[in-house]
Amino acid sequence: MACHHSLIYTPRPYPHLHLPPDPSLSLLPSSPAASHYRQNLNFPYKKICNSHTRKGRVVCSMAAQNKAMSGNRMLVFVPPHPLIKHWVSVLRNEQTPCPIFRNAMSELGRLLMYEASRDWLPIITGEIQSPMGVASVEFVDPREPVAIVPILRAGLALAEHASSILPATKTYHLGISRNEETLQPSVYLNKLPDKFPEGSRVIVVDPMLATGGTIVAAIDLIKERGVDNSQIKVICAVGAPPALQKLSEKFPGLHVYAGILDPTVNDKGFIIPGLGDAGDRSFGT
Repeated sequence: MACHHSLIYTPRPYPHLHLPPDPSLSLLPSSPAASHYRQNLNFPYKKICNSHTRKGRVVCSMAAQNKAMSGNRMLVFVPPHPLIKHWVSVLRNEQTPCPIFRNAMSELGRLLMYEASRDWLPIITGEIQSPMGVASVEFVDPREPVAIVPILRAGLALAEHASSILPATKTYHLGISRNEETLQPSVYLNKLPDKFPEGSRVIVVDPMLATGGTIVAAIDLIKERGVDNSQIKVICAVGAPPALQKLSEKFPGLHVYAGILDPTVNDKGFIIPGLGDAGDRSFGT
């Protein structure tokens, strides 16, 4: 019985995909997308999942390499949580009505933000008095809010629960449209600050990373305002090779959190199999 996690390389409790220029990328062979990534991005590949039986149970063991966490490489995390897979499946279904689609997108965003904020938020430690005694505690520091940047309009649904996940947030809307013929991005709304405070943490939310033009344009605008690659995280419902390749080349140290990775983008810039136009399906227009 084979392990079914796809497109993962895991030195952490949750899996991530490791992109160029790192030569040690490992992809599981169990997914059709894995062979596409190896073929189209020329990634080295090795099998890292071995199944064996222990007292009647199938156990998957993963290889780990500490050097994979180096800060000069882009990492893509694909958390294998069953709820993430569930909401991605709801989004994929062409029969899913608009309100349920939008709810599924927001629930997926909630889970991905939870994963993205792991070991990343500023913490205050101290002691408080509980009803039963003194307790050592940790709080998220509200003086250093995380900046959420949803890319309009589809990013609104994916970022809907940001304030319920993160105790202190500021939201900066960024509207970027894509020319349907040239596939080039055009900024029509920019509510970013002139300058982010030093050390700011920024989560960019864009459901579909397809050709990469929109997300690259967004991160360029954020970096112009003083944010390092390592302080930016991207959340998407679905990612594809062209976008991930561009991000890897331009923004080493960036972290991307995806619900799933798909193998191809068609000539109209849509991810295949993807889930269609996330904005249209979220808002019914």
